[in-house]
Amino acid sequence: MFIDRVKIRVAGGHGGNGVTAFRREKFVPRGGPSGGEGGKGGDVWLVADTGVNTLLHLRYNPEHSADRGRHGEGSNRSGREGEDVVVRVPVGTQVYDTMTGDLMCDLAEEGQRWLAAKGGRGGFGNSHFATSTNRAPRYHQEGSPGEERELQLELKLLADVGLVGFPNAGKSTLISTVSAAKPKIADYPFTTLEPHLGVVDLGDYRTFVIADIPGLIEGAHEGAGLGDRFLRHIERTKLLLHLVDVSSASGRDAEGDYEAINRELRAYDPQLAERPQIVVATKLDALDEPERLESLRRRAAEDGRDFYEISSVTNAGVRELVYAVSQALDAQREGEAATRAEARAQADTVAAPDAGASNAAATTTPLD
Repeated sequence: MFIDRVKIRVAGGHGGNGVTAFRREKFVPRGGPSGGEGGKGGDVWLVADTGVNTLLHLRYNPEHSADRGRHGEGSNRSGREGEDVVVRVPVGTQVYDTMTGDLMCDLAEEGQRWLAAKGGRGGFGNSHFATSTNRAPRYHQEGSPGEERELQLELKLLADVGLVGFPNAGKSTLISTVSAAKPKIADYPFTTLEPHLGVVDLGDYRTFVIADIPGLIEGAHEGAGLGDRFLRHIERTKLLLHLVDVSSASGRDAEGDYEAINRELRAYDPQLAERPQIVVATKLDALDEPERLESLRRRAAEDGRDFYEISSVTNAGVRELVYAVSQALDAQREGEAATRAEARAQADTVAAPDAGASNAAATTTPLD
């Protein structure tokens, strides 16, 4: 079962108490205070792990509490610290505070850690309070409680390419053709009920990840159909493949479907609608009205978007589409790398005059 939203409670361990104790050893008169400190409570950490791909394990185990610190002992022995608790979550998990709704952390990289609940501090023993005027304190400090929080975890899949379109537009068939993903495929709406990821292998160690989400319908951003529950899974994608069924079997207008999906994307997130998009006419093998294909082609050209026509059943045009997607992703990566290099160069240019000025100031001395 694919679970991408869950609430959990996390609690750091309580700190151990200090202790009041005195040395009572033979031949040691007035031994003095010897109460040790309490141990620190354990912390709760969230860690992004590629070996986990759903939040299902947290739905049935929502409580996560770290171990408490042990109390101090005599002879200045400190209590043992509580053990930490590590909660593993999928890469791409966002953490929200349920009380305020604020985004606390975005675990978008493998191995990234976030301190969800800090353990309490251990209390001081009476030896800590000994002074020259108070040589035998008879009091100690209690340990402090650990932090407690209720968190909302939401998973946003990390993929290079996102597939969007109406139900039965051919998204699941395409991802099963170009990758090893095996989503359910059937001739009825909303066959896909949960997102699927597939890795497309182009050879020579060149790959990209493609995400198939359940089909959208008009009003999806307001909750119609499966609503916007799964739209967040394409927010991180670099490129959208907009699949449109051009066969007459759907009973819908291809150009109207194209415009409707873009309206839903714009209503959900205007930035998502501006994401680079390739328009893909699907089910070419069942095309019986060529004007439907040409109408969609003209509409994509008006929006300045690349257009491809494919049949996932016969593999017509699929290879060309895959390589076009790869080239588009490569171009984006090169552009991002150039932007980062330019930013570093500008930073170095700004820093260089400052360094020169400081060196000049350091080497110039006033003459008497």
